[in-house]
Amino acid sequence: MALKGQTFSRFIIEALRATGVHGGELAALLNDVQTACKYIDVAAARGALQPPKSVPPHGINIHGEVQTELDVLANALMVETCEWGGQLRGMLSEELSEIYPIPQIYPKGEYLLMFDPISGSANFDINVTCGTIFAILHASDPGAELSAADFLQPGRNLVAAGYAMYGPVSMMVVTLGDGVYGFTLDREIGAYTLTHPRMTVTPSSQEFAINASNGKYWEPPIQRYVEECVEGAEGVRRTDFNMRWVASVVAEVHRILIRGGVYMYPRDTREPAKSGRLRLLYEANPVAFLVEQAGGLASNGRARLLDIMPDHIHQRTGIILGSREEVERIEHYHALYDRGEDTRFETPLFNTRSLFRSG
Repeated sequence: MALKGQTFSRFIIEALRATGVHGGELAALLNDVQTACKYIDVAAARGALQPPKSVPPHGINIHGEVQTELDVLANALMVETCEWGGQLRGMLSEELSEIYPIPQIYPKGEYLLMFDPISGSANFDINVTCGTIFAILHASDPGAELSAADFLQPGRNLVAAGYAMYGPVSMMVVTLGDGVYGFTLDREIGAYTLTHPRMTVTPSSQEFAINASNGKYWEPPIQRYVEECVEGAEGVRRTDFNMRWVASVVAEVHRILIRGGVYMYPRDTREPAKSGRLRLLYEANPVAFLVEQAGGLASNGRARLLDIMPDHIHQRTGIILGSREEVERIEHYHALYDRGEDTRFETPLFNTRSLFRSG
């Protein structure tokens, strides 16, 4: 039974024991992940102070994004902490262009670890909450040579997922596929302890998060939803909404787990070749798994995120997740538009748009 005050290590062991599966490798792997997150938390807490001399070189990553020192250091800490334990066959990271097979000097296990070492690092210099997102899969064929195809599994196959949050209070939030649990780092004893058992997402909410500066690029269904929220009590929703935008996936999702709402980073016309901004395997799927385990929904507007079959390790996706009723409303608006039943959307904010129409 999960009890407040339990350490993360004890919770993981007891939760796996309750399933009737020994789960020794998974428990050990999750403990390695939490250790890496503690190291990253210490590095993040240094802020603008001189970083350790062991920080690897940094520059531009595979996505064309500028790497911060913390991005590179966090990636190295996760790899070095988790590669030697014998639970993994390989890893996939936002900061690595290719998959990372476990070196031959270490024993191999049955799991794959995917992670974004620092989500929200662009905000690090202004002291906004950032975090580490991670997800764990079974290797499809533990006896075969590791390839990128091993990681190309839909999110519904995840064994575990979670994030660590580095902010005023450091936390780790995790699911093993049976509810969502939040742990707060007790610095006096150096352990994450259970403070938020059975986290749930409220079915409805009056709060939404989206980057409004991209409004001119949105599809009409997103424009319609946002306009209705902005109209508030005077509009068709007859309810006043609050808008939030932190530009940190971990912070946005944590707010939804605490008090509900909907987070949107949808596809748009700014970069038509990309189907969205977030990476599916190590950003979108882990948080989608968490939100659905807490009773919410996660979608790209047209399909459940956890059902998408990936075709590339760094595949991108649009994301709409949070309170069930709000996500369902946005999906409904997409369905109406795709059927041609909502071809015109007139709004003083965005004017009439007709994006992504099929012939």
